[in-house]
Amino acid sequence: MTIKEVLAKFHELFGTEGEIRTFFSPGRVNLMGDHTDYNRGYNFSCAVTYGTYGAIRKRDDRKLRFYSINFEGAGVREDSLDNFRPLKDRGWANYMKGVMWTFDQNGCHMDTGCDIVIGGDIPPFSGLSSSGSLEVLTGFMLREIYGFAEITDVDIAKFANYAECHYTGANSTITEQYACAMGRAENALLVDTKRLSCQYAPLKLGDNQIVLTNSMVKHRIAGPTIEERFRECQAALKKIQTVINVDSLCALSVDQFNSVKDVIMDETLTKRARHVVYESQRTIQAVSALRANNLARFADLMTASHKSLRDDYEISCDEINLLVDLAVEIPGVLCSRITGAGFGGCTVSIVSNDAIPDFIKTISRSYRKQTRNKAEFYIVEIVDGARQLTLEN
Repeated sequence: MTIKEVLAKFHELFGTEGEIRTFFSPGRVNLMGDHTDYNRGYNFSCAVTYGTYGAIRKRDDRKLRFYSINFEGAGVREDSLDNFRPLKDRGWANYMKGVMWTFDQNGCHMDTGCDIVIGGDIPPFSGLSSSGSLEVLTGFMLREIYGFAEITDVDIAKFANYAECHYTGANSTITEQYACAMGRAENALLVDTKRLSCQYAPLKLGDNQIVLTNSMVKHRIAGPTIEERFRECQAALKKIQTVINVDSLCALSVDQFNSVKDVIMDETLTKRARHVVYESQRTIQAVSALRANNLARFADLMTASHKSLRDDYEISCDEINLLVDLAVEIPGVLCSRITGAGFGGCTVSIVSNDAIPDFIKTISRSYRKQTRNKAEFYIVEIVDGARQLTLEN
């Protein structure tokens, strides 16, 4: 997918007249800090090359027209600025309407409607934050074409997350939208979900690249859920609060946790809490490692993160564990771990350039033989957050 394709479709559907402006919002890969976000801890991720493109033009009436190249069969979706209500048959367009609704709720009133065409290359079910990318894209487009100059990039991330939670009804934390809006090329982003602040750490990969491997396994409906993990964390926190005054698990240092963990008196809850506390601290250590240009130390932290997610938080699955086990046996692979919500999805690996062909060949063959699934591979670069484009971009 390219912006030229999106712009060509816009011309075909809506004509070439008027001022048409183009934008891009990246997807996001979680490197560390999984399931710390809803425990008010730290998350460590980066914006990547896969993402969502958009072309937009203001109208002279209050009509809204949306079209997605990825859902051609849905045709042009039409709504109005007078109808900010989620509708079942709007699907993906509700994510865009939700951001418009949130802007309106915050005093940023669109004076006219608009025509929008979007298209993206984020693989489905890959955990690369396709909804967050689309929401942030919408926010950047609205700010620029309607002149909401007072709205910052951070505001857009907040608005996008609010829209997903309160308009589309999805459970979401702000880390996805933050990375899509605030990403920086060749840097990872440490997000403090309690204070809603961020800092950057240079991710200098040298002769290595980030490779995502899609297990092609979707979360099984009958399996465990993120809501269950949240309830378990809250139960562990309530036990700990009987002996120490903290407002979240991530407020605990590792030493503090180890001094009070016996009060939990439940093996499963202790494991859940241990992952959250240790994982949040790992993200801070990761920043230090990268600022010291110690990629080997960073890789060790990623490895420890996967083991914790697999054994303590138990959100991995057999297929993901197999992909990780296969990866780390290949010469030239620094590390590999699950990424995203879990129970399927992708692994993220740091692989030397010379090893990538063998990495893909070996894992493809062995994974297909043992699971009958065909893995997909995405080599990604770390890029800037959402931005306006010109055709030269």
